[in-house]
Amino acid sequence: MKTLARRRKIVNAVMLSLTGVCTFVIIGILIVILGYLFWNGARYLNLDFFTRLPAPVGEKGGGMANAIVGSGKLLLLATLIGVPIGFLGGVYLAEFGRGVFPSLVRYTTDLLNGVPSIVIGIFAYAVVVQRMHHFSTLAGGLALGVMMIPIALRTTEEFLRSVPQSLREGAMALGASKSRTIATVVVPAAIQGILSGMMLDLARVAGETAPLLFTSFSNRFWSPGWNQPIAALPVMIYTYAIAPYEDWHRQAWAAGFVLLSLVLIVNIAARLILARSSAHHRR
Repeated sequence: MKTLARRRKIVNAVMLSLTGVCTFVIIGILIVILGYLFWNGARYLNLDFFTRLPAPVGEKGGGMANAIVGSGKLLLLATLIGVPIGFLGGVYLAEFGRGVFPSLVRYTTDLLNGVPSIVIGIFAYAVVVQRMHHFSTLAGGLALGVMMIPIALRTTEEFLRSVPQSLREGAMALGASKSRTIATVVVPAAIQGILSGMMLDLARVAGETAPLLFTSFSNRFWSPGWNQPIAALPVMIYTYAIAPYEDWHRQAWAAGFVLLSLVLIVNIAARLILARSSAHHRR
């Protein structure tokens, strides 16, 4: 018995040490990436970067105001496409999802979530760009919106399923219909978790580059409306990083730092909302 207890202590100590080392390595890699981006990107940020258009090829200076606005327009359109479809699909699976068809929907959603982003870009190119005969904000927003659907759907389903069944039964016992119970009891109870999931979903697609190369392409000027090519931060980072101009390389680092900062802010906000929701349910 003493030998077995000693062996268990040794195994426990070894595994605990390994998990600690792995955690330290992961945190260390994240700190190195953030520090490298901060050192190479933050020091090149200035007011021109946020307010001016890109400078002509070969000239120094300029900014990425059009790309910042373009990313905002693309993410707005993607949200308007992906979130409603994913939310309504998640409500259906959580509240009515019994049988073969809902299982097929879940399986298809999981498959779609694993499709490479460049394939989604090719799909949007074939559906929108080829039919319209030009690149556009609509095509880019559609590609990102399709990518948001699987996570939005599964997130909504999981958080709705976490709502206690007693809330549904209590509402229906008071005479509320199924649809009214879902709209006034179930969804409000899970709304903070659903919102955090949607924000994480948005942060995930914010850095996608491959789908935009086939759809929105890019634009070195302002892009009014929704039917023209438009610049986006990920595409500008890619374009500037492979260019032979040192000034473009510096701006690519600055854009990378801005994009990562926005993603981190969204992730932190989502985690805070989720933590607040969990604390509220524990009361």
